[in-house]
Amino acid sequence: MSTVTEAAGRRTGTARRRTGGATTGPSIPTGRRPVDWSGPGFVIPFVVLGLIFFVWPVISGFVLSFTNHSLTGLGNTFAGLSNYGEALTDPQVWETFGQTVMFTVISTIPLVLIGLIMALLVNTGVWGQWFWRLSFFASYLLPSAVVASVFVWIFASDIGLADSWTAALGMDPVGWLTKESTALWTIAGVTVWWTVGFNFLLFSSALQGIPLAMYEASMLDGAGAWRRLFSITLPQLKSITGVIVALQLLASLKVFDQIYMMTAGGPNGSTRSILEYIYDTGFTNYRMGYASAISYVFFAIILILSLFTYLPGRRGQR
Repeated sequence: MSTVTEAAGRRTGTARRRTGGATTGPSIPTGRRPVDWSGPGFVIPFVVLGLIFFVWPVISGFVLSFTNHSLTGLGNTFAGLSNYGEALTDPQVWETFGQTVMFTVISTIPLVLIGLIMALLVNTGVWGQWFWRLSFFASYLLPSAVVASVFVWIFASDIGLADSWTAALGMDPVGWLTKESTALWTIAGVTVWWTVGFNFLLFSSALQGIPLAMYEASMLDGAGAWRRLFSITLPQLKSITGVIVALQLLASLKVFDQIYMMTAGGPNGSTRSILEYIYDTGFTNYRMGYASAISYVFFAIILILSLFTYLPGRRGQR
């Protein structure tokens, strides 16, 4: 037995010396793996489109803001920082920006509160939840042109449905879109009706993510409906509420289409937003360079506001 073992050991040692001490085994291919281009193949088209339709317009618009470029083709010279200096001292810029901020305030607050209330009501288990979800969200699917056209007729002076209701109540015609004191509030109300479904959807999704065990434990401890609302539901919605407020602020600051189609900035410029002023400056007065400078000043303001709404949420997550 020992003789057989010694012979096997000698044969193994001889084999190891012949192979340089390495043990023999199945051969491993040493070639490089083929490159899988399926991932980049899906990404590259979107990267190219992003560069063409986003990155390049941003860069070219920024360069344009330092020139006196005009749609007429005249006076295309370098202007330095003069456009930015004019934008910072232009009273029309700050007047339209103030009206934009006013619209943002009077539309954002009800959009958040009404969306939350709608989501809470549906989440209570009311009958026909699918119908209420569809009803609350359906208006958000309408194009802005459709919404503006419908409500222009509803709020038309004397012949509109809204004035018909006020006349039935014995009130004088309001002039919803023709008076400076009511036009911006009317557009804000239309915007709330039109876009509140998006906030409702976000709140509903967040409510469904709250564990039922938290409510069951609180009910065992004797907590009522209001106590559960303020101690469990609202604290659990804190993160999504911050997101909705930030999104709504940015969306309202960029308001343009419904105002332009319903009042065109009137009456007497009382509903004119800063984006409409940029549009008029560039495409009506042909001052594309100056319009670009105003847009980048507005972009800087939105960027700063975004940081102020984003950073507190990040600190709260740590």
